Amino acid sequence: MAIRRMSAWVFAAVLVAAVLACSEGAPAGEPTGLEQPTVAATEAAQVASVFDSGRTAYGFFPSPPEGTLESVLNHFKDMGEHADFVLVQPNVPWEDFRDGVEGESQPRTDLRNQIALAQQNGLEWVFVVDPLNGLNRREFLGLPAGWEASFANPDVRAAFGNFTLWVVHEFSPRYLGLASEINTYLDAHPADAENYLSLYREVYDRVKGEAPDTQIFVTFQWDDLNNMFASAAEGRTPREVNWDQVEAFEPRLDLWVISSYPYFAFPDGAAIPPDYYTPLLERTDKPLAVGEGGWTSRPVGPLGGDEQGQVAYLQAIHDQLGDRLAFWVYLVLSDFNLDSYREIMQAQGTQVVDIETLGMFSAVGLQQFDGTPKPALAVWDAFRQE
Repeated sequence: MAIRRMSAWVFAAVLVAAVLACSEGAPAGEPTGLEQPTVAATEAAQVASVFDSGRTAYGFFPSPPEGTLESVLNHFKDMGEHADFVLVQPNVPWEDFRDGVEGESQPRTDLRNQIALAQQNGLEWVFVVDPLNGLNRREFLGLPAGWEASFANPDVRAAFGNFTLWVVHEFSPRYLGLASEINTYLDAHPADAENYLSLYREVYDRVKGEAPDTQIFVTFQWDDLNNMFASAAEGRTPREVNWDQVEAFEPRLDLWVISSYPYFAFPDGAAIPPDYYTPLLERTDKPLAVGEGGWTSRPVGPLGGDEQGQVAYLQAIHDQLGDRLAFWVYLVLSDFNLDSYREIMQAQGTQVVDIETLGMFSAVGLQQFDGTPKPALAVWDAFRQE
């Protein structure tokens, strides 16, 4: 049975929907916290950047405990106390960017709102431009009717490249991903692999031509790359890493970035091998990063989980990858109210099975829904202060 796993786009979509819906209903003159970032503010944010500090930068996806404006604003304030940046992972607005880079549209406004909230709370940002469905990395998300679902499609290529260039022009991200967990898609569609690789190289070169200091990457799903899931291993041995999928992107990988949710692969945190992540250190001398990941603090369905497992997960990444991490994204700071999210997601037309999948991550936070810290939060904070 294939494992369905939630990723960034669900949280981002819920956040944007909550902020916009609530702010549009606010009384005239009432502050919403959604002032637009200015060029000067963006430049000021980069003068004393955490990414220049020489230490690992720590971040979360912006995913509030509830889908309300109050929860969103409080959550960004909370993240400002426990993180250095937010991971912004928008899906490609295909039609908006097929014909060019410039213009105005709701997706542009939504992203500016998220960056405004980050700036107001002392947070920087890492971007990942995401063409795929975060609930099923084997498929595209939101392609217009009639568009071929292939990276060979000229419209797909144009929109992906134009949107990426717009993100670079608008937000000047230090770190920029050009897809998330791409090995999952490549496994499912090997015939499309070279099409994606050629697009990646093309967009990489376009970005470098305009912003040579931007550090560009693509995220690889580490547990899948290690063939830990029999349903997706195609007969390969567990812990046999598919390095060819990573190295196909060289030399246009400025850093190697993974995602990892090992509670799908191991019964408890103590079972994470002491050398589970260390093969990365031996395979490349480039900087490393964790682009997303986490461990549930309570069992979900057939998967085990507890608070000590969260601590063991954080300790494993810290001890095994250590100083090589340029940045580290833990999935969410807080547990979230699935009932609140369900209401918003149903309004967006999300399938029931996807909402149920989301519930598998409702206890991944480092603090409870009400803000009560779990033991792992103190561990995270201590690592961040090193």
